[in-house]
Amino acid sequence: MAITSALVLFAVIWFMLLLMALPMRMKSQEQDGEIVPGTPASAPVNPMIGKKMFWVTLITVVLWIPLVTFILSGVLSIEDIDFYNRVGPKP
Repeated sequence: MAITSALVLFAVIWFMLLLMALPMRMKSQEQDGEIVPGTPASAPVNPMIGKKMFWVTLITVVLWIPLVTFILSGVLSIEDIDFYNRVGPKP
């Protein structure tokens, strides 16, 4: 696995987790009862983006390290899951 592949894997996991974390514990202005003029009622009061990004990064590292270790270990290769022999025969 090249360094670029490892960084792409990290970014994919990070963005997937961020998109799952953004709506969590979201309180809208309508629920709070104070709607700021010029904003929609569904706008968040305090989205806590910094806190969510910190936790997403921490969880991503916890998931990413075992994945990279598993990929680099060579326990499972593309030839092992190539059921239709499209990659080529094993040497």
